[in-house]
Amino acid sequence: MSTVDIVLAFAEGLAVVISPCILPVLPLVLGASALGGRRRPYGIIVGFILSFTAFAFGSRWLIGALGLDLDLVKSASYGLLAALALVLIIPALSRRFARLTSGMADRAATLSTRMTGDGFISGVGLGGLIGLVWTPCAGPVLAAVLVQIIRQESDAQGLVTVLAFASGAGVPMLLFALLGRKVLQHLTFIKQHSEGLQRAFGVLILFGVGLLASGVDPQRLFTPAPMIATAVAAPMIEDGLTQPYAAPELKGVTGWLNSQPLTLADLKGKVVLVDFWTYSCINCIRTLPHITEWDAKYRDKGLVIIGVHAPEFAFEKKTENVQAALQQYGIRYPVAQDNNLDTWTNFNNRYWPAHYLIDRNGQVVYTHFGEGKYDVTERNIQKLLGEKAAAAATDDASPFSAGQTPETYLGSARAANFSGTPALLAASAAEEDFHAATTLPRHHWSLNGAWQVADDKITSAATKAELRLHFVAKKVFLVLGTADNQPQTVQLALNGKPLPGDAATLTVTGHRLYQLVELPALDHGELTLTASRPGLEAYAFTFGS
Repeated sequence: MSTVDIVLAFAEGLAVVISPCILPVLPLVLGASALGGRRRPYGIIVGFILSFTAFAFGSRWLIGALGLDLDLVKSASYGLLAALALVLIIPALSRRFARLTSGMADRAATLSTRMTGDGFISGVGLGGLIGLVWTPCAGPVLAAVLVQIIRQESDAQGLVTVLAFASGAGVPMLLFALLGRKVLQHLTFIKQHSEGLQRAFGVLILFGVGLLASGVDPQRLFTPAPMIATAVAAPMIEDGLTQPYAAPELKGVTGWLNSQPLTLADLKGKVVLVDFWTYSCINCIRTLPHITEWDAKYRDKGLVIIGVHAPEFAFEKKTENVQAALQQYGIRYPVAQDNNLDTWTNFNNRYWPAHYLIDRNGQVVYTHFGEGKYDVTERNIQKLLGEKAAAAATDDASPFSAGQTPETYLGSARAANFSGTPALLAASAAEEDFHAATTLPRHHWSLNGAWQVADDKITSAATKAELRLHFVAKKVFLVLGTADNQPQTVQLALNGKPLPGDAATLTVTGHRLYQLVELPALDHGELTLTASRPGLEAYAFTFGS
């Protein structure tokens, strides 16, 4: 999820306080808080958050149970959010909606008078009533955040959205409840300017929708300027940073491979390339031949390459696994194990792979995120070393194609595009018997048989448990391992037929990335993996062309 989603949810929470149909009932809430015990206001807010959270996650469950395409839900949500923003902005639409929902406020007032007791529990009951009854009453505000929650790709992201909304709505409501009737004397400004405040929130929501729908990476808007590679910083550097900055230090490294511990401060006077990678990342793997080549060509000329191994999955923290990867890919330069992501955080990094080129003065002068631009990176290395321009590596053909299936995580924390029953909405230690979808849309995946679902992986819990994927790509990769670290065979079939020859059987010998399929050209197909026994662990699909 993006920062824009969080900001929108928080703004929508604030907008609840000035929603037209809430203002008439707010004095009742204030009065109920003032007449009750000191713990009742806290109960009201807890009840409000719990009931709305239950309603929101019930909606998410329904979406999953119906097997709806999450991409379509997301696309539709942009239009719905834009429509709800227009209701806030255009007074005529806002008044019409208020008339349609005014009866909800009256019913809320009537029901709340029946809530007895003056303590925390009665407050929870009243807050729960508010959360349920006011969801349609607050119209474009609560409906907007509900759409935000439903369209998140995982329960964890949905929970963050709920918390952002609860912070925006709960904090001012709690203040009102605690201060009681004294607040009523100061509501004149909000009442007189409620339409203007609503329009401002509507414009904010509309801007956020436009940003999300545009495909622009919202995180870049919140990245400090020195960390963004933009225009040329100096004539010698291609695509250099506008404002070079002092390289952050290598922090919290849990182990060093191929080297004694290093610090960037001690490396001043050298040209340093810091490469953030992890060994099961296909994008990182495709960059490694270039990086190992640069190490061989320029090490003796003053270049120091440091690979910062920042694990995405728990098994990537194991030193023996990283050592095996170094041997497999011929990596001889120093590698720092950043198991707690301390250096990752210190660099404000967010990508695998990510390259930071540091000059002899210890300044980061060039960055590149993702694959490609190998020629530009190498020419910049040559210039910083004072080398005469030589033939630089050319970019390989793009590993991506239009319409290609995106990276697909299987653990519940980041799962997307799951089809089948039961819905894959939360991690569970218990085995579940899944039933594959009858028709599997493109880019979607499904399970058949007994599986265990965790935050970052799924694990087969029975013989012949199946994992199915309808992909669009030339190559299909999957991060696999086994729970007992013993080899396991996996049967592979494409469109219901075993892959030809030896390709029909894959032996999983350790936790790493495995290539499953390579087609003659970009195409789509339904891939089926069948576990030979319990304990097959699957983490994430990636693709290539």
